[in-house]
Amino acid sequence: MSSLQPVIGLEVHVQLSTATKMFCRCRNRFGDPPNTNVCPVCLGLPGSLPVANCQAIEYGMKAGLVLNCSIARFSKFDRKNYFYPDLPKNYQISQYDLPMCGTGWLDADVHGERTRFGITRVHLEEDAGKLVHDNPGGESLVDLNRAGTPLLEIVSEPDMRSPEEAYAYLTTLRQLISYLGISDCTMEEGSLRCDANVSIRPQGSKTLGTKVEIKNMNSFKSVEKALAYEIRRQTAAVESGEPIVQETRLFDAATEKTSPMRSKEQAHDYRYFPDPDLVPLTFSDEQVARWRAELPEAPGARKTRFVTAFELSAYDAAVLTADRACADYFEEVVRAGAPAKPAANWIANNLLAKLNEEQRSIVTCPITPVHMAAMILMVERKEISSTNAKNDVFPELFSSGKPPADIAAAKGLAQVCDTGQIDLWVRQAIERNPDSLASLREGKVKAAGKIVGAVMQASKGKANPALVNARLRVILGTDHGITLP
Repeated sequence: MSSLQPVIGLEVHVQLSTATKMFCRCRNRFGDPPNTNVCPVCLGLPGSLPVANCQAIEYGMKAGLVLNCSIARFSKFDRKNYFYPDLPKNYQISQYDLPMCGTGWLDADVHGERTRFGITRVHLEEDAGKLVHDNPGGESLVDLNRAGTPLLEIVSEPDMRSPEEAYAYLTTLRQLISYLGISDCTMEEGSLRCDANVSIRPQGSKTLGTKVEIKNMNSFKSVEKALAYEIRRQTAAVESGEPIVQETRLFDAATEKTSPMRSKEQAHDYRYFPDPDLVPLTFSDEQVARWRAELPEAPGARKTRFVTAFELSAYDAAVLTADRACADYFEEVVRAGAPAKPAANWIANNLLAKLNEEQRSIVTCPITPVHMAAMILMVERKEISSTNAKNDVFPELFSSGKPPADIAAAKGLAQVCDTGQIDLWVRQAIERNPDSLASLREGKVKAAGKIVGAVMQASKGKANPALVNARLRVILGTDHGITLP
């Protein structure tokens, strides 16, 4: 075991799902043609003046509240000065010494144990544009649609000691932000991005080592792999007597290695100063209390409630509450009359698998909660078999959205529960299978399966299987003196 300890801190940037950008009225939407959502403000043209987006400020405050942060009553915007082609003003409007949200904490499960990670700050800023390098002519192009998008930066304390802890922190943070409904947190579209700061120090030391920043990680697994590599690299360097250089490194997903990008800047390099075009932000106790009251039920609390109120297993509750929309869907199905446990099984084992196969979100699920509940109730009432529901009704319900009763009727799937009809089928099956009857007399109970199969064949699968088995036991006992265990 190495005598060196990793120290990890994460900077997470979350694009907020506001209708417009942070300081102008341009549309905030991913995927539009390049440079179509721009105006003099986000292009940095002379004489243009920014106006702060109130919705973005509210979203940022609510994020700070769910992360247990201290909430500022006075805050301001600052100019972070640097030059880059995707930053048309040559400065970024951000927050420096007076962020909206200060120290807080986040609890995450790491290997089954609850672990607390500190939050340094949560602040608002504007995003930069996007450089596109993969062009046939070799030139780099600039798309400024993203410039000015509201960006929430969440900075953790250097409390993580392994890539696994960083992964747990990130997944829990994404779940909390998603539950708030302030961002879709899609790393593939850049609405959630993560930079990692990692250093190493001797076990037991309180002094931080030289910090290296890692960028270009487009998934949580990439973060985990980049950290693992960087820890190995720094450990090998220190053990061989090489110094660690403070720098920014890029992660290559193909090689799973990091490589130098540039020397790491210090805060003073950005020459921060208050933005003279934006008034300071002030927040009253009443306003903060109102935002706190509007927060949704936290994922952990909802999971606990699902276990106690619906008598679900901890595993099922965790699956259903991993996504707020999924948890909402489950509760709507239950409110529509479906028993909780069957509803949980159908959603977790069938619906989510189908949505994943179709690469769809539950938000766009074609099966309404009312129709899902109706199908589940048909199975519970023995109106259709679970097999027919899974193989025939559910696929049609997903593709057409028709009421499950209409689908079952059109396919002739209604189960026969009439005792007189089932007794007739059972007696006919016994008469047609004398060998099975003889085997039953010899105590070979497995022979009953052939008789049940004959009944299901005669009924074309419509006979209620539980009722067939029950009536077979009665008829064997009364007509033939055979008792099945």
